[in-house]
Amino acid sequence: MKVRTPIKVRYQETDQMSVVYHANYLVWFEIGRTSFIEELGFEYQQMEKDGVVSPVIHADVHFIKPVRYGEEVFVDTWLESYNGIRTTYGYSIKKADDTEAVKGTTDHVIVQKDTFRPLSLKRKFPDWHQAYLKALESGVE
Repeated sequence: MKVRTPIKVRYQETDQMSVVYHANYLVWFEIGRTSFIEELGFEYQQMEKDGVVSPVIHADVHFIKPVRYGEEVFVDTWLESYNGIRTTYGYSIKKADDTEAVKGTTDHVIVQKDTFRPLSLKRKFPDWHQAYLKALESGVE
């Protein structure tokens, strides 16, 4: 399963070269990840209301082609891997002509918000666990 999210590049996201500042791609990854989760029928907000957060524990970003102010790009997001505790999301940021500009992954766990004690997604949110297993089975298309 892959979810595509459109992004219109805003002026404030660029540097003096009119190229998207590198840290903004991580923000776009988060937008794509949120869309992916919503497509499965869940919301981060509900997780946070339950006292749980999902920090990034590792990120890889590979810059292939520059993205510039005014362009429209798409963030394709999918599950790269999932084992009940750790989730790895894959991302590909593509230009309107489907040229890949940036690709990467982020690894996440879930923790108790107040103590940062690690939790099992499989035990804490069994519906999410099942949805993630189904998403993995369906592949990336």
